[in-house]
Amino acid sequence: MKKIHVIHENDAWVDPLRAAFAELELPYTEWFLNQGVLDFSAVPPDGVFYNRMSASSHTRGHRYAPEYTAAVLAWLEQHDRRIVNNGRALQLELSKIAQYAALARYGIRTPRTTAAIGRRHIVEAARGFTGSFITKHNRAGKGLGVRLFHDAGALEQYVDSEVFEDSIDGITLVQQYIRAPEPFITRVEFVGGKFLYAVRVDTTLGFELCPADVCQVGDAFCPVGEAATAAAPRFHIVRDFNDPIIERYQRFIADNGIGISGIEFISDAAGELYTYDVNTNTNYNTAAEAEAGLYGMRAIARYLGDELNTLTRSDQPRLAVAR
Repeated sequence: MKKIHVIHENDAWVDPLRAAFAELELPYTEWFLNQGVLDFSAVPPDGVFYNRMSASSHTRGHRYAPEYTAAVLAWLEQHDRRIVNNGRALQLELSKIAQYAALARYGIRTPRTTAAIGRRHIVEAARGFTGSFITKHNRAGKGLGVRLFHDAGALEQYVDSEVFEDSIDGITLVQQYIRAPEPFITRVEFVGGKFLYAVRVDTTLGFELCPADVCQVGDAFCPVGEAATAAAPRFHIVRDFNDPIIERYQRFIADNGIGISGIEFISDAAGELYTYDVNTNTNYNTAAEAEAGLYGMRAIARYLGDELNTLTRSDQPRLAVAR
């Protein structure tokens, strides 16, 4: 029997999807790709493969999980398996520079960004910016390595200190700081390549913005944010969100092997919109969804179930038509 195969490296993030599969009575199995053996001469099972590999896997001790996943996806693609978030999607998940290059092809504005390798070169890159700027890891997830600086001297002190945190791929990005009139960003969710909903995320506590419930413990400190002044929910789903950027995002994800994703943007005081992150391993906030009555993991499970049914129907023999 064909199944849905979920590729991942984080059990906690899959829990809500397991519940959705159970609710819809969908057959599935999990491929936990931290380490293992891949026989490239073997034939993979049939079914629908959903890739949830994360750029932040190294923070959970799974340093080479993305590389292993890339090999597995290449194997699946060789055998023409149905993959949601394929090898190209994984490439974008693992590199913000690759994301920005791809987004530019669709006329999607991103903040001015410089990539640097080596502490001295990070400071050198920062001297080319006027005003405030941020640093971030090229391969990150959850806002890893995001710090705000107002001048290159402050950055130099940081990179020369023991608390400096290098990106796992060695590439640090120095990026234009977009000052929003209000402290929030917007994350737009897509399932099956179609717009699901937008969520407004309060940034007063910083930019570790993973919406999953398991990310909410211990993320109150971030060197970018200011002290929170209100107890309002950090994640709030925006009803009836409508912006021309949605159509561009949909074309971008359709052309890059992405079926499920969350894309984040920020607007400046002039209303200019800047896209700065594409998450192909997207998670959802339970409290925000319960308030809005919208559920991302259910939508994902339903979409994967539809894809599985399409595969199953395509294998059924066609009845001869009497003439």
